[in-house]
Amino acid sequence: MQTNFTLQQLADPDTAEAEKILRACVHCGFCTATCPTFVLLGDELDSPRGRIYLLKDMLENDKPASAEVAKHIDRCLSCLSCMTTCPSGVHYMHLVDHGRRRIEETWRRPAADRWMRTMLATVLPRPGLFRLALMGAMLARPVAALLPARLRHLLDLAPADLSGPSSVDRPQVFAAEGKRKLRVALLNGCAQQVVAPEINEATVRLLTRMGVEVVVARGAGCCGALTHHMGKEAPALRAARATIDAWTRELDKDGLDAVVINASGCGTTVKDYGFMFRTDPAYAAKAERIAGLARDVSEVLAMVGLPPAVRDTDMVVAYHSACSMQHGQKITTLPKQLLGEAGFTVRDVPEGHLCCGSAGTYNLLQPEIAGQLKERKIANIERVRPEVIATGNVGCITQIASGTAVPICHTVELLDWATGGPLPPALEGMERRPPQGPADVPAPRLTNSSV
Repeated sequence: MQTNFTLQQLADPDTAEAEKILRACVHCGFCTATCPTFVLLGDELDSPRGRIYLLKDMLENDKPASAEVAKHIDRCLSCLSCMTTCPSGVHYMHLVDHGRRRIEETWRRPAADRWMRTMLATVLPRPGLFRLALMGAMLARPVAALLPARLRHLLDLAPADLSGPSSVDRPQVFAAEGKRKLRVALLNGCAQQVVAPEINEATVRLLTRMGVEVVVARGAGCCGALTHHMGKEAPALRAARATIDAWTRELDKDGLDAVVINASGCGTTVKDYGFMFRTDPAYAAKAERIAGLARDVSEVLAMVGLPPAVRDTDMVVAYHSACSMQHGQKITTLPKQLLGEAGFTVRDVPEGHLCCGSAGTYNLLQPEIAGQLKERKIANIERVRPEVIATGNVGCITQIASGTAVPICHTVELLDWATGGPLPPALEGMERRPPQGPADVPAPRLTNSSV
C-alpha cells in the first residue's frame, strides 16, 4: 500500500510504525474471509481491510477521529484472526491499538459511552472494586427489568454466585513437590481471581505437583490488557510498569525461569511488552526481558512434562481455542495435545477460527454483535456433542457459559483433576452422557446479518 506521510509525521515512533504496517498491506482481502464482524455484517468497513483504509486516512491526513472511524474500530474485536490469514505479515494488532489511542485522544464520545468505558476501565482491573460491583449486580437482579438495556446486559454476564477471595492470590511462594525443576512467577490477574479463583488454584496445584516453584509476586496485578485495548494508554502502562517492576525484583533476587500466564488475553499483551515499551528508556530493557520469559501455562506444562493421569478421564471435550491463544500467541495444538495425554477425547469446534464475542470488554460494549457471535459459537460447539468445554481464557469461559448448559472450564482445571486434583466446580453434579456422534446438530446458518 502506498503511503504519503511527511517526514515530520514519521518522526513520531508510533506513526512510523503505522506507516510500516500500512505499506505491508497488498489489498488482497484474504482477511475479510476470517473476520468475524465482516462475516456477520458484510460491510467492508467492518473488515480489517476497510478499517486499515479508515486508519490510513485519519493518520496520514493528521485528522481527529470521526464518529464513523470510532464506530468501525469499536466494532473490531482485536481477535487477530486477520493476522493468521494475512499472507503479507501485516501487524494489524499494533495498527488498531494505535488507532484506538488516537480515537481516545481526539474524539469525544457520547456521554453514556464515556461513562460505560470509564466505569469498566476503573472497576475491572481492581479485584476489590470488581467484587463489590458483582455483589451489587447480584442485589440488582430482582429489578433488572427496570434498568436500561445496557445495564441489563451487564447483569446477564455477572455470575449468579461469588466465591470469596482465594488464599492463592496473596503474595507468597508455593514450594515445588519433590526436586525443583523450575521457578516461575504466576500472573494471578485481576478479573479472573474474582470470577474464577479456581483457575489459579488449579494452576498452582498442578505446577507444584510437577516440581515447579510458583511465586505470586507482591505488586504484580493487572497486566494492562483491558485498558490498553480500550485505547486508554496511560492506565494501561501504569499497570504494566507495576507488574514489570514486581517480576523484575523476583528475577534479580532469586531468579525466574518463566512468567506463567493462564489467561491467554493477558498472555498476548505481556508477550508484547517489549513493543509497548520500546520508546521508554527506563522500561524498554526490563519489558523486553519480561516479555521473553512470558509463557502460557500450557507451554510450561509441556516444558516440564505432564504427569500420568490418575483418574479415568474418558470424557468428550470440545476445545475452544481462544483468539488470543491461536491468533495472538500462535498456540494451536498444544492444549489439545495435553488434554489427549491426560486421557480426554478432544474434538475440534467447527469454525474454530471465529471469535466467541468475549474479546476483553467487547461483550460489554458491543452486546448485539457479541451476542450473535456467542450464539454461533455455541451452536458450533454443541454440534460436536461434548460433555465438557475446555478453553484457556476466562473471558471466553464467562461468555460461553452464559449461553449453554454444557459445563465449561479452563484447560488447566481438567489437567489438574486428571493428575490428582479436585473435580472442577463446573463439573460438580454433572451427569455423564453416552458418547454422541460429532455432527448430530445442523450447522448454524452462515448468512450475513446486520446490527
